[in-house]
Amino acid sequence: MSPSTGLRKGVVVNIESTLRSVKAAIEDAEMMSGREVSSCWTGIGGSHIEGINSRGVVAVTEKNREISPDDKERVIEVAQKVSIPMDRQVLEVIPQSYIVDNQKGIRNPLNMIGVRLEAEVFIITCSVTSGQNLLNCVNRAGYRVNNLIPKSLAAGRSVLTDEEKDLGVALIDLGGGTTEVMAYSAGSPYSIITIPVGGAQVTSDISIIKSIALDTAERIKIESGCCWEGLLEEDEEIIVPGVGGRSPLPIPRSQLLAIIRPRMEEIFKMVKEKLDKLSQTRPLGGGIVLTGGGALLSGAAELASHVFKLPVRIGNPLSVGGLAEECRTPVYATAVGLVLMGKDKEDNNLKQDGEKGLREKNPSPFGRLKGWISKEFF
Repeated sequence: MSPSTGLRKGVVVNIESTLRSVKAAIEDAEMMSGREVSSCWTGIGGSHIEGINSRGVVAVTEKNREISPDDKERVIEVAQKVSIPMDRQVLEVIPQSYIVDNQKGIRNPLNMIGVRLEAEVFIITCSVTSGQNLLNCVNRAGYRVNNLIPKSLAAGRSVLTDEEKDLGVALIDLGGGTTEVMAYSAGSPYSIITIPVGGAQVTSDISIIKSIALDTAERIKIESGCCWEGLLEEDEEIIVPGVGGRSPLPIPRSQLLAIIRPRMEEIFKMVKEKLDKLSQTRPLGGGIVLTGGGALLSGAAELASHVFKLPVRIGNPLSVGGLAEECRTPVYATAVGLVLMGKDKEDNNLKQDGEKGLREKNPSPFGRLKGWISKEFF
């Protein structure tokens, strides 16, 4: 873990500072694990991240009308051929569901019989310049980037259950500079929202109103901050170091609550306003899951439940073998999710390579005919 002084609201604003942060964090990880790192899976966030829902249609090519892996790949390729501006790049293409001859809600169409195959996909894009700047930082720090992965998608991989995704759930990642939201329905994401306000604004409010240093305000927020009245058992005082050699000042916790709650309530209301504008046919039966460093603020779940009128829980990374107890906290939700998604992608690539090799070894009659023609005449 290392302070990210070169990032602001999820975007690189100082390459040298960011690469130093990356290098320091990875060197600490190498020392703790006893392993050498040459490449990494990198999370990307910020208000430039956007999502598009798209659909593609293809005809099933096999003679017996059985849907093959090639048909599945083709329909995904067709679905992602949407008009995307030149200054944006595709990060992820996530299949939501398939439709075989107007039969909807199919999760995996392989080996089904049909004539027409459709795919509904969710495409996540980012700004080309923001993505390249982040890649540049990691590369200049001496590491190879395996892939850029949206942070909220990675956090969802580590903290959400399959039941919550099926029912419909909104994952709210309360970061320092931004609040990122990923909405799921029927097991797949269908919307991504970024609010340019986060925990740093809460710290700034405390610092300005109480005239104390930002570092001190951050420490007070973490150790004694609260945003729900019911959790204040007694109005104890916190001693705050004075600025510039002045004597320490006592601050009642109720005054802290009066500063923190309005800002946190504003963040949740901004998220609710965005969620309310989404399709009403996708209810959030799984409620709200809070993750990120801001989720550790005392009373965050209670305040969110009050604003959204839905069940709310704190999203800790789900049980992973070998994961230290200290890492089972919302702060590391994205980091754990990046590891899990990296493993998923590597496993999937191995599986696809195996299937491709098998198809090449035992091609279909059409494939054998095509190979013979190529060999004999070209």
